[in-house]
Amino acid sequence: MFLYVLGLVALWFVFRWFKETKRVSNKEDKYVYITGCDSGFGNLLARHLDKLGFRVIAACFTEKGEDELKKISSERLTTTHLDVTDSTSVSKTAALIKTLVGEKGLWAVVNNAGVALPTAPTDWLNIEDYKSMLAVNLCGVIDVTLSVLPLIKKTKGRVVNVSSVFGRITTIGGPYCVSKYGVESFNDSLRLNMAPFGVKVACIEPGIFKTNMTDSVMLKKYVNKLWDRLPQDLKDDYGYMFVEQTFANMDVMSKHILDGDLMKVVGSMEHAISAVHPRTRYSPGWDTKFLWLPLSYMPTFISDKFLLKNYPKLKMSIQ
Repeated sequence: MFLYVLGLVALWFVFRWFKETKRVSNKEDKYVYITGCDSGFGNLLARHLDKLGFRVIAACFTEKGEDELKKISSERLTTTHLDVTDSTSVSKTAALIKTLVGEKGLWAVVNNAGVALPTAPTDWLNIEDYKSMLAVNLCGVIDVTLSVLPLIKKTKGRVVNVSSVFGRITTIGGPYCVSKYGVESFNDSLRLNMAPFGVKVACIEPGIFKTNMTDSVMLKKYVNKLWDRLPQDLKDDYGYMFVEQTFANMDVMSKHILDGDLMKVVGSMEHAISAVHPRTRYSPGWDTKFLWLPLSYMPTFISDKFLLKNYPKLKMSIQ
């Protein structure tokens, strides 16, 4: 009996692999709009899709990002400035895209733009810290999607939202996980709403990868900045040893956990865009598959115990 079950599972994986190898045709006629193309995943995806023949509309936050991307891309690729926190900028970019695509419509939008800071214990932060990140990571995703959704419905195309495995399990304080849980919910509701229109909605949930957002030098500098603005009573509760242990954990993460192969994520994005039968969710990264997702399914008391095991010690807890 066990062998029969094992055989069926193996057959299912073979069938899924074969099904997922099929790609859409006429890539040269398909426009793909990507946010956050200055660096990291967005930049790599723009270049990768350009090489595959797609007509890429790469939105960058900085003029430098636009210029550098133009230098290493074909004439098919179009760059534009975009601030996802500014609805006027979002609307202006949507109008540009509508002019570019004409009657062909927009095949896909990839909501990749995001920020990781501020990240800190919740009581270190204020409401403005939450608002600033939610404006980029969540409201920006919603605003960009809604601005071009009619063009995507026209082609029965794709919406690809970049979330995080930390939209499935919370391991840190602050607004990052909050924003990613929001992206997950928006993604799920949009997927259901767009199904009758033939639009496919996919969510990318990467683990911890080596990008500018996970640079330990930058993260440490920001933690110190937050520490400096804390009132003395909070500093007394935590103690600077908490900060030092946090930095030690960052060093361990940088050395042993960070995945430097960004193409794992880019490959998932590309599949969501170009596959005839894309998945609804992609979880690139070994830490995602074998640590964070399994942990997210555990009872809360087990996941909490695991996460608190290496949590930095507070001054007040060791007195």
